[in-house]
Amino acid sequence: MSNPVSGLPVGRSLFYLIVAGVAWGTAGAAASLIFEVSDLGPLALSFWRCLGGLVLLLAALALRPRRAAAAEPRRRRVLRVLGTGVGLTVFQSAYFAAVEATGLAVGTVVTLGAGPVFIAIGARLTMGERLGRGGLTAVAGALAGLAVLVLGGDGATVRPAGVALALLSAAGYATITLLTRWLGRDGGATDSLATSAWAFGIGAVGLLPMAAAEGLVPHTVQAAQVVTLLVYVAAVPTALAYALYFAGAAAVRAATVSVIMLLEPVSAAVIAVVVLRERLTAATVVGTLLLLVAVAGLAFAEARSAAHARRRASVPA
Repeated sequence: MSNPVSGLPVGRSLFYLIVAGVAWGTAGAAASLIFEVSDLGPLALSFWRCLGGLVLLLAALALRPRRAAAAEPRRRRVLRVLGTGVGLTVFQSAYFAAVEATGLAVGTVVTLGAGPVFIAIGARLTMGERLGRGGLTAVAGALAGLAVLVLGGDGATVRPAGVALALLSAAGYATITLLTRWLGRDGGATDSLATSAWAFGIGAVGLLPMAAAEGLVPHTVQAAQVVTLLVYVAAVPTALAYALYFAGAAAVRAATVSVIMLLEPVSAAVIAVVVLRERLTAATVVGTLLLLVAVAGLAFAEARSAAHARRRASVPA
């Protein structure tokens, strides 16, 4: 349970990841409202999300004070931006295709359930990270909570093609997390805003053909509401959330990142009940509590491990 050398304190990194997870959960509610009042499809929405996030991040990069360029080798930077961009494109497009093929419940639980498994295996093979008994218990609890939260209703239909697409989506998400973590282990200089901007640019290019086939311009009588929601999706759960995610994920264990990001369906469930007035079910309550307990447990373990590492480093040799 070693912690990487990073410029960000672990506590702040965990806070960034929690904010990112909660912000991502609000994107689903915004998307639901967009789908209700327009004919915009999920792939077109994902394209506008990437393009809008790119524009906002480019503006932020242009307006922030000029500073010395990050001392990151060119080959490493190319690996970061290409890997992140391709992973983001696969993650989003394969997930929407999985939902279309096998339904929202199965597509979501397979994608978000397989993600931590792929990440844990990949982190063990590539970085030698160990979860320990407590970490394994927390991951199992998080997956159980997610399953209860998503599959609490009836009528789920499992189709092999949809499951395969969901696993592909989970692999894309795992690639982003593992790459961010691996490149952040040595404490090398990185720029989370620039990484996010490049990722959105690559994602927008990759999604453009599919989005164009689906229809890029929505037909609606509530154009102002649709535009407002699109701006929100581009600004908060995209530009802000991904910048925080890439900054925080470089300083926290990959498996911990994957479980904290399960806050996304928790925040989505809360918004569905409080804002969209959906019925509060026992599955929603139980699943939400299990996920929150698991996230709190892993966050506590991460902070305790970092504190222990600092104490060991301060002891004279």
